[in-house]
Amino acid sequence: MKTVVIGAGKTGLAVARRLLADGDDVTLSDTRAELETFTVPRLTWELGGHAVQTLLAADRIVLSPGVPAFPALDAARAAGVAVTGEVELATRRIAAPLVGITGTNGKSTVTALCGAIAEATGRPTFTGGNLGTPLIEVVGTSAASAGGLCVAELSSYQLETFEHAHPRAAALLNLTPDHLDRYGSMERYGDAKMNIARNMSGDDVLVVSGEDPAVARALERNPVRCRVLRFGVHDGDAHIEGDEYVLRLPREERYPRALSRLAGRHNDRNVLAALLLLRASDLASRDAVRLGLAGFRALPHRMELVVERSGVRYYDDSKATNVDSVVAGIDGFPVPFSLIAGGRDKGGSYAPLVDALGRGACRGVVVIGEAASLIEAAIGDRVPIARASTLPEAVRTAREWMRAGEAVILSPACSSFDMFRDYAERGEVFKKAALDQP
Repeated sequence: MKTVVIGAGKTGLAVARRLLADGDDVTLSDTRAELETFTVPRLTWELGGHAVQTLLAADRIVLSPGVPAFPALDAARAAGVAVTGEVELATRRIAAPLVGITGTNGKSTVTALCGAIAEATGRPTFTGGNLGTPLIEVVGTSAASAGGLCVAELSSYQLETFEHAHPRAAALLNLTPDHLDRYGSMERYGDAKMNIARNMSGDDVLVVSGEDPAVARALERNPVRCRVLRFGVHDGDAHIEGDEYVLRLPREERYPRALSRLAGRHNDRNVLAALLLLRASDLASRDAVRLGLAGFRALPHRMELVVERSGVRYYDDSKATNVDSVVAGIDGFPVPFSLIAGGRDKGGSYAPLVDALGRGACRGVVVIGEAASLIEAAIGDRVPIARASTLPEAVRTAREWMRAGEAVILSPACSSFDMFRDYAERGEVFKKAALDQP
């Protein structure tokens, strides 16, 4: 086939390699005019834009995640050229059961935890998707065989091109405003997320939040033909009773919360979703659940326990670049804490953050970066506030409020680009500062 791959990033390159191995003639098309290219048989490069004649001459177009509509693509669709995406293409070549996870927040943690539990079953396992490794890269490996298991984080962009992809188990964790510049409304955003279940039926399992009104509305607009199970802290098919995670399956199952090393109420929800996904679908045994959960550590920069110094724990949640992510992390945090927040403002309201601080045992907030005055004004006199000109200074200031058994949390609610290259660099600076504390 003559295939045009739109986008020459990580996903586009992975798709091109797979299709070249299958014998396709591939054109890699990218809007960037200057890219490092390489020469292999049957591969053509088209840089600086997407020519309409190239797309019209294709048998198939494969979109990289996030590629928006553009006139040449619309013309190719109108002319009958097949348009698909990397995940859809991959699933046609995978015999293993697919576990798909989507949502606005928490999907990387749930994906990684499901992957850890899947590995504990002893089956060849792939864990990736939007989390890191493109799903197409599992094709041809033992994890893609009928005896394997594939766990994939799926973004709304990837789900836009779902046609026949069929997860055995899937999760919609939550829906909060995101990517509205692309979708225009929460309804359209939620509908894109619901594509994860469009081909599920029978005994397939869709796990959803029982506490999220936006998820409930998305389900009403997009009826499904599979089993729907709900998780929630206080009630649902998976919930918490005291110090146990409880699953209401044909037989009730209980797992000690002490097995999990993840901090925060939001991570309790993540654990509930992961356990329900794999146990309700019978893709992992109870022993595998215990083993995988006990051995799992937080992903880097996602409420990651960095170190404990003089009884004070330091948590790196640098990936929390929006207010909803911060609220999810600190709401119900099990011990008193001080918060470091700030960076480049993203235009949202800080009111939900202020409400969450009022519900928790927050000793104080240290603000940094361009958004410092905005966050300070929003908090007012609800909790003590201090300003810091650098992140290490912020760590030292936050530490002064804390006692043994309490915590310092970096959870910025802002992007990092005013002071750092990205959220990962911000997290690494925080880690070093935490390690330097007495």
